[in-house]
Amino acid sequence: MRIETYFRQIHKKIESCPVVRLVSIAEEKRGTYEGYIYGDLTFLDDSTLRFREYVDVEDQTDRLMYSYHYTDAEDKLIFRYDNTGHHRKLKLATYPHHKHERYQDNILPSPAPVLAKVLDEIQACVVLP
Repeated sequence: MRIETYFRQIHKKIESCPVVRLVSIAEEKRGTYEGYIYGDLTFLDDSTLRFREYVDVEDQTDRLMYSYHYTDAEDKLIFRYDNTGHHRKLKLATYPHHKHERYQDNILPSPAPVLAKVLDEIQACVVLP
């Protein structure tokens, strides 16, 4: 698959999420198969997802770097998934993949999620006004 195809898939998933209210996305093509996509999504309850992915889609979809940072309307962390290697000392089974929940000191092992699953998780959290 080419990187443009991957970018289109991301846009379609976001467009199909019924609780998304505002979308701001940027893409940077870094070659035929590599690219960086990032943006902010605002949901119906004014919660926000700030996401970024650096991917290589030549043979399979490898997310070399990702972060999905979800906050409430007051910009307080609800959860964040990322693969930054800053928690080696915790000896997580899924290192470097992990999830931060509500409080920065609550770090859990987590396999690398895909944006579609993150949006599903957010959809279950969104409190409609």
